Amino acid sequence: MLIGYARTSTLEQQAGLEAQVQELKAIGCEKVWQEQTSSVSKRDALAQAIEFCREGDVFVVTKLDRLARSVRHLGELIDDLEARKVGLRVLSLGLDTTTATGKLMLNVLGSVAQFEREMMLERQREGIAKAKAEGKYKGRQPTAKAKSKAVKDLIGQGHTKRAVAAELGISERSVYRVLALSNTGAT
Repeated sequence: MLIGYARTSTLEQQAGLEAQVQELKAIGCEKVWQEQTSSVSKRDALAQAIEFCREGDVFVVTKLDRLARSVRHLGELIDDLEARKVGLRVLSLGLDTTTATGKLMLNVLGSVAQFEREMMLERQREGIAKAKAEGKYKGRQPTAKAKSKAVKDLIGQGHTKRAVAAELGISERSVYRVLALSNTGAT
């Protein structure tokens, strides 16, 4: 059985979602799950579609970015599908993991994507190092440290650490850290 999954990130992309569903049905998907949510959000329809898959089924998406948010996430999804003995087909790439060539292509694409990600991170680190050397990169300003007087004042007034954190918009852990630094004499 062919199982389809369609996704767009926003409600404004309704036409894109409908086009995906039509494409999936046109190639013979008997069941199609669809949702409109960001790739980083909880995706209930994706989980339901994968859960529905049985041995010998093929899970179909129109494009890879509709399925996975990262190489790691793609790997996790593929591992889950392989454990269920379910193939993966990506229409835009002509990729079908039920064939040896499809499995090879998927591994190559995953490797290229991982390489691109590592190169991007390396360039980012180099840029940060250069900016630091030129005195242009200061990093994130420590918000809790800047609010240490307010933390101490509110604690002194009898507020709980949780209430102080909520009031000042910092984490409860930051409140503890500020108090620990003030107890050691450091600020």
